[in-house]
Amino acid sequence: MKSTRALFLVIGVCLCMLFSPLRVLGKAKVTFVELGSTWCTPCKLMQPVMRSLEKRYGEQLRVIFYNVSTPEEQRYAKQYGIRIIPTQVFLDESGKEFFRHEGFFPETEIDKLLKPHAMTPTN
Repeated sequence: MKSTRALFLVIGVCLCMLFSPLRVLGKAKVTFVELGSTWCTPCKLMQPVMRSLEKRYGEQLRVIFYNVSTPEEQRYAKQYGIRIIPTQVFLDESGKEFFRHEGFFPETEIDKLLKPHAMTPTN
């Protein structure tokens, strides 16, 4: 009986760990996935844009950067099927892609993209 309880406890903990990223994704209205590197010029230009968007939109926007030039994060290039870097992928609350852009993406254009998703800057 005790071993059964322990097994259910372990399974419960594993399920919580497995699904916790989905709950974090659900908090934000939009997730902005930036696939790039730390060495390419357009990728470098996107870094301050991403920081500014994170600050301005707060919890409404989740920003994720994958350095796809590293062996540890190359799988994301395959997962998102990117052709060039940087590539920006925008996901809705359910994790479904609704927009994709390749190359440098100006902050003002991203603001226009986010507006129809009921997103307004907090500061």
